Amino acid sequence: MLQISGKDADVIIIGGGLFGCAIAYYYTRNNPGKKILVLERNELCNAATSRAAALITKIRAKKHFIPLSIETYKVIPELEKLFGESMHVQYAGVLHIASSQERVTDLDALMQTASEFNEPADYITASQASQLSPWLKTDEIEKAGFIPGEAYCDPYLLGTFFGRSAVKQGAIIKQGLEVFNLLADKNTVTGVECSEGKLYADKIIIASGAWAPVLAAQAGIGLPMAPVRSQYWITERHDMFPGNAPIVILPDAQAYARPESGSLLFGIREKRSFYASPGKIPADISNFSFSPDRGMHDLSEVIENLARFFPAVYDIGLKYYIAGFSAYTPDNNLSMGIPAGVNNLLLATGCVGAGISVCGGVGLAFAELAAGKPNPFDFSHFSIERFGKIDAFSEEWLERCAAARGMKRSG
Repeated sequence: MLQISGKDADVIIIGGGLFGCAIAYYYTRNNPGKKILVLERNELCNAATSRAAALITKIRAKKHFIPLSIETYKVIPELEKLFGESMHVQYAGVLHIASSQERVTDLDALMQTASEFNEPADYITASQASQLSPWLKTDEIEKAGFIPGEAYCDPYLLGTFFGRSAVKQGAIIKQGLEVFNLLADKNTVTGVECSEGKLYADKIIIASGAWAPVLAAQAGIGLPMAPVRSQYWITERHDMFPGNAPIVILPDAQAYARPESGSLLFGIREKRSFYASPGKIPADISNFSFSPDRGMHDLSEVIENLARFFPAVYDIGLKYYIAGFSAYTPDNNLSMGIPAGVNNLLLATGCVGAGISVCGGVGLAFAELAAGKPNPFDFSHFSIERFGKIDAFSEEWLERCAAARGMKRSG
């Protein structure tokens, strides 16, 4: 049991995934001498983080995400310098493909957004797109835009770099320690009850991903997010998948792809996304069955559309299938912040499939909030209260969130 007299910490973070580790890093960096505990019931970054496709997409239609992602790009070299090690981030760029007038309009808006944020971006020809990504069939391309500064990474490395850096700066990370309950005095959260007893702190941050609504409900909060499956496949190796090729976003096929060690990693937005109630997800999802047929039924429903751009999908072998839970919302905005009417509780939740990209900004924001400082970012779009009173465990709510993932077209 943790033997700390009086207040156990200034801050306790529930959840040792990417958000939890990022918050711990920034908090210890910006508040030397303060004590922060990260409580993880399994191993660091072994749930949603390690299963992510790990696109670090900066430029996107939702402009309020962009400052958070810019912070992620800023912090990566800082983490690498701290240990003198490389995270092997692949700065391969992103190729956006438009094959309908509606998507051309979206692409033009995206390229304008890149300009607003001083991010280099150029329109390229179909022939140039084919040279960048030899697997890509370009017959139907009406317009293509290339943003060279975008990247992807190994999500587990990113998360554990944050965690290791936090520990080096003084954070205490406890693995194999499960939090069961929030402790509260009326409307003020004071601590947690966990497998090592009761621990108290000035601020409690819930960063437990798909499981977050369970603890939030103990504080009377209907947390507006739902665990919805994300899934992708990795093909067999082939010469058509060069390692230096860019990420490719195919909104007309609701798909994305990127290189993966001589193979192609690709994901889709299926017609009906699988979801689960937060209270029914096992503590360890290592053996959870996300799809008995490894997503083949979902893929079969969209493969004809995908094959317009990736015809080899019919013939190439699919070597790996990876699935995990992301926390989605009906408007595909993050769901996080300080809940109304509950003191000393912060909610770093609702990643909507963008957690890898925004983790730097999320980490910095919550570190500042936990220290009683202003949020350096605009979180107005992410308000916990924006949907009104909701039942985070109802079928109607879960279906709304799953449907939103099915409508997503960006990476």
